[in-house]
Amino acid sequence: MAKKSDLRIQREGMIINSTSKRQEKALTKAIRRVATDLRSAFPGIQLRHQSEWKLKYVVEHLRQHFPDVDFEYYFDTSAMRPDGGILSISSIDGANYPILISEKKNQGTNDLRLLEGKGKQAKGNAIERLGKNVIGFRAALKVESIFPFVCFGDGCDFADDSSILDRVVTIAQFGKLNVIHLHKQADSAFDRGAFFFRVAEWTEDEMFEVCREIAEKSVFYYFSKYGKEKFLTGVAIPKP
Repeated sequence: MAKKSDLRIQREGMIINSTSKRQEKALTKAIRRVATDLRSAFPGIQLRHQSEWKLKYVVEHLRQHFPDVDFEYYFDTSAMRPDGGILSISSIDGANYPILISEKKNQGTNDLRLLEGKGKQAKGNAIERLGKNVIGFRAALKVESIFPFVCFGDGCDFADDSSILDRVVTIAQFGKLNVIHLHKQADSAFDRGAFFFRVAEWTEDEMFEVCREIAEKSVFYYFSKYGKEKFLTGVAIPKP
């Protein structure tokens, strides 16, 4: 089993974060369970899981919906790659509608450094990287009234007395942490998402429960906005 001390193994200037990799696997398992539950709850739906969204496709999408606004990107290979990927419900015409975008971050080795008699290190690297993806996904989902994004963060940097929590709150548009904000608020002025942060490691079961709620409510949102018949294949929809 990976030890927390693995966080601090350095090789050729690179930090090998075994803890984060293990937790990303737990998130992946949770998402697979979510997909299984959704297929059972909504017979006939088609789900698609993607590991990344290339910026060129995001910009193409935005240009289509906002033709009077300028959008730019530089490299065809650039992409947003959330740790848990993007889970979408597919329409019968092949379009994908995201129902869950998930991230997993572990941050903080100062508790180990203090035990070793060493000074504290600067905080915030994982959170700064998170902010970039959140900005990108918020823009990509401007045409919808939901923001099905969740990030699970744990580690000593997220203790109650840590100022790093204010960086997270800022990314969350000053919304409360450990609360699901799926639907946009104040006429879409705030598209916050869900940010679950604490010191203790999030378990697969805990992440599954949060992810399932977000994904299920997102499916209902798309059903309400576009109609069930747009998404269900091989299932007869009763006429009103």
